[in-house]
Amino acid sequence: MPHPNTIINVIIPAFNEADSIGLVLADIPAMVDEVIVVSNNSTDATEANASQAGATVLKESRRGYGFACLKGLEYVAQKKNKPDIIVFLDGDYSDYPEQLTELVAPIIESNMDLVIGARNKKLREAGSMTFPQIFGNWLATTLMKLFFNSRFTDLGPFRAIKYDKLVALNMEDETYGWTVEMQLKALKKNYSYVEIPVRYRNRIGVSKVSGTVKGAIFAGVKILTWIFKYGLKK
Repeated sequence: MPHPNTIINVIIPAFNEADSIGLVLADIPAMVDEVIVVSNNSTDATEANASQAGATVLKESRRGYGFACLKGLEYVAQKKNKPDIIVFLDGDYSDYPEQLTELVAPIIESNMDLVIGARNKKLREAGSMTFPQIFGNWLATTLMKLFFNSRFTDLGPFRAIKYDKLVALNMEDETYGWTVEMQLKALKKNYSYVEIPVRYRNRIGVSKVSGTVKGAIFAGVKILTWIFKYGLKK
């Protein structure tokens, strides 16, 4: 069971997720103290729906996953009572928010620094990950194993990290490289980490990354750039 004094904040970057954001927020376990939805220049009812469902809504007009995450962290940094754990979750309902309890358990019970929700093939709904996503994940994690002897198998967006450890990473990526940057910097700093298998379903709406060839290529280049930058700095 979670420690009663553990403060958990969830950051959800969201771009035009009006149809899914309410479902995501409804499934987040009660152990979470605050959910922060960062609207990444949404033009639909994402903000109104998130607010109605009880989330704190922030706006980030610069388009990019990393920009949205950084905006959320900027807000958290101003808080008087800082969280112990930050969970990142997507707003498209592809993850199962109720698995958050499993995700934070290794931090609370075993003092892990970082937990990645790995989208296990056996637990993935057919078609929920596109070929570019699967290949990109395989390539990135294979290179991380080669350069850093890492055990990561996925760059899954559903993840939990100790807040102080996250601050120490000095995150900077503004777009698609956010997840791999976090994992690379955690390896570099010798953080303790574990992956837990999570379920994954077809998202609601169209993917902003894997749904377009341009998005998939841009994400791939971004990920490889981070890996080689850190791999060669060894």
